[in-house]
Amino acid sequence: MDLTKEAIELAQEFLQKSNLPPKASNDALHMALATVYNLDYLLTWNCKHMANVQIQRKLLLISLELGYKLPCICTPYEFIGFERLGE
Repeated sequence: MDLTKEAIELAQEFLQKSNLPPKASNDALHMALATVYNLDYLLTWNCKHMANVQIQRKLLLISLELGYKLPCICTPYEFIGFERLGE
């Protein structure tokens, strides 16, 4: 996947308009690349900045405002429908 001007600009929008901290710039770029390349899913173990519903809500609005569709960002366990034992 090539780093595009669109992805860099979207990552900057994510950082400026959401509740992502400045130290999450790599995470913002990762999510922006997945968004610009129109991926359906982005799997991650990063639940602090990426697989985080509160942050994703804001990123979804930013994406839609700019004409993009945010991919479903989730953990691999969520993706495969993993259920913990005893639940």
